[in-house]
Amino acid sequence: MTKPAFDPNKRMSPPGLPAHLADAINPNTPATGVPIDRVSRNFQLGDFKITSLLDVTGLQQNPKDEYARDVPQAEFSQVSRDNFLSDQEHQFFITPTLIDTGRERVLMDAGMGKGGLTKSLAQARVDPASVDVVVITHMHPDHIGGLMTDGKPTFPNARYVAGAKEYDFWKSMPADNFPAKLVSMLFTPLAEKTTFIGGGDAAVSGITAIESFGHSPGHLCFMLDSNNQQMVLTADLANHYVWSFAKPDWAFGFDGDPDAGAVSRRRVLGMLAADKIPMVGYHMPFPGVGFVEPRQDGFRFVPTTYQLHG
Repeated sequence: MTKPAFDPNKRMSPPGLPAHLADAINPNTPATGVPIDRVSRNFQLGDFKITSLLDVTGLQQNPKDEYARDVPQAEFSQVSRDNFLSDQEHQFFITPTLIDTGRERVLMDAGMGKGGLTKSLAQARVDPASVDVVVITHMHPDHIGGLMTDGKPTFPNARYVAGAKEYDFWKSMPADNFPAKLVSMLFTPLAEKTTFIGGGDAAVSGITAIESFGHSPGHLCFMLDSNNQQMVLTADLANHYVWSFAKPDWAFGFDGDPDAGAVSRRRVLGMLAADKIPMVGYHMPFPGVGFVEPRQDGFRFVPTTYQLHG
């Protein structure tokens, strides 16, 4: 008897997530509210200890509106089916990265501020007070939301690093612009403790900014370099492990400049594929670390298994 083809739009039982939790998972669910036991994961890059920290994960509906807004539905559905994905929903991840260089503890982005990051830090046995530097790749809400807790800095002893172009843009926006208002509330009180940088500048020794504008006006990726080993922290360069890689020219709904975002995606992903440099992505499936390979006119994200585990 011929078995029916796999239907990615039909929920399996359990559907990768326990069915009784399906309705409970949403963008405000902290990491400990989902069925992932390990919300921190360690990797080794030269002398750097790198820890992925799950802040939030959950299910979202209507992914086409976000990842392929100008693409015909039939094309989006076909690409999704070809990769065993539903075209009706997807699971998203928010994963800041902690880098212990041996000299400093450096947190790359601060999450949503819903409590998941602090719980993941606790699982990793890291006190927020021990973080020396917080680097902001760009100033969208899911990257700066965790900078403050109850009106006080979440990382009280840290200094900060952020893109000059990014901050200048949000400062120039009208006060009623929602992201700009959050920047004013959450980041501006920390500006006097911030070093503002651009492409090619070091956040700290061994962590260097790469211009990748488009998702936001001053979006930065970062090259991590330790003991002749490299990794690129891609932040929001690519926001889904299939759609953003297989079709890097598809307009992503939260890209401020979709055309510039596509150019940055192709340039950085092309470099990673050509030079075989691993990456860690803010919205990749947890823990977010993998490799990039060329495939047809796009790319494929290949999750790491054991290659970099610390």
